[in-house]
Amino acid sequence: MTTIVFMGTPKFAVPILQGLVDHDYEVVAAVTQPDRPVGRKHKIQQTPVKVLAEKLNIPVYQPTKLSGSPEMQRVIDLHPDLIVTAAYGQFLPTKMLNAVKVAAINVHGSLLPKYRGGAPVQYAIMNGDQQTGISLIYMVKKMDAGDILAQRAIPIKKGDDTESLFAKLSLVGRDVLLETLPKIIAGDVQPIKQDEAQVVFSPNIKPEEEKLAFEKSAFLVDAKVRALRPDPGAYTILNGKRTKIWQTEVINEKVEQAPGVVVKKDKHHLYLAAGQQTVLSLLEVQPAGKPKQAITDYLNGSGQSIKVGQQVIN
Repeated sequence: MTTIVFMGTPKFAVPILQGLVDHDYEVVAAVTQPDRPVGRKHKIQQTPVKVLAEKLNIPVYQPTKLSGSPEMQRVIDLHPDLIVTAAYGQFLPTKMLNAVKVAAINVHGSLLPKYRGGAPVQYAIMNGDQQTGISLIYMVKKMDAGDILAQRAIPIKKGDDTESLFAKLSLVGRDVLLETLPKIIAGDVQPIKQDEAQVVFSPNIKPEEEKLAFEKSAFLVDAKVRALRPDPGAYTILNGKRTKIWQTEVINEKVEQAPGVVVKKDKHHLYLAAGQQTVLSLLEVQPAGKPKQAITDYLNGSGQSIKVGQQVIN
């Protein structure tokens, strides 16, 4: 039986781990990020991979820093046939990559060489791409730079956000991995080198990048809202208050008003001008210190004073 050390952290990795077990691969250990405090109450939350691994009676390792850790040595001592990673969140040291008998493989959520890095799904949505996909690659010391073993594309649909797209990609990743693993083990796969001239990076989203720029088209503002949903959420300064914007809709109208100006307001609608003479409808917002609310509730409360023609975005 082929032995595998699985390394992953978020929900994206869960179907991939489950698929390996269901197809009778022997997962001898699961390596995941440490449990972290979540929410206002800072309640310690286990990673999704840890939850599943413990359910499957798979030993779990959670080093804060993998390199030089006792957990890394334990993995090396297992002499696994394969290491499979899926959104693990740390670099794997060369010593660890060299410990496998067959290969170290990464299931990456983009069509490499586009979107190397920690936020490939977010950037694909944010940039208005029409498709993304899964790349199965050999792992090397350089980030997401290994030879490509298999790829599969899927469309990015109008309403997709990071959560929905990750859910789709996790299933595609599972299927591509399970279809390709027998070929990898048999040495019957032809890797393709990545074209370094086509590399695009997708570093983790920084806090200062969470602010919406209404100078961009409504299409791109809406794309950023979806890219940052459900976490961390995009925000703007709306009517003088920092406000998270959770759901928007592009309106098929052309206007002359400057970006951030109210072009329509009634009991149930708030339309704002965006860049390139486009219009964006706000559907769900969250003023600082308040819960998420539909735009109707916002306009009945904090947004009562807003008027057509007013510049409400700062």
